[in-house]
Amino acid sequence: MRDLTTKFGQNAGEIWKLLNEKGPLTKKEIQESTKQNDDDFFVGVGWLAREDKISLDENNYYKLSSTNLTSKIGRTAGRIWRILDIWDEADISTMRRLSEEEESQIRSALGWLARENKISINDKQKFNLK
Repeated sequence: MRDLTTKFGQNAGEIWKLLNEKGPLTKKEIQESTKQNDDDFFVGVGWLAREDKISLDENNYYKLSSTNLTSKIGRTAGRIWRILDIWDEADISTMRRLSEEEESQIRSALGWLARENKISINDKQKFNLK
């Protein structure tokens, strides 16, 4: 099983550093600067949300501040944790089907759970609880 902490933490660090240097940015601007794909971006946002370091304003700009994403990402993280607790392992499509959440929210929830050091991924690309 691979440890997600390093990879997801690096994604979060790139986002944090960019926002710290440039101030509020859109998802597109962040991705253009960091070269992160959607998967990497959303796990990074989830990680930062768990650390209470990122928020999203009404104009869809991400900025460094106390998070306003806890209710959405935290709720989804709870759902994903319960799925993994029951199923032992699951891939993204299974989590999507069982949680009825968008993939971006699942990725953010996985970032949140990785920050809590609660998940890992196996060689079959399925996530499980530590």
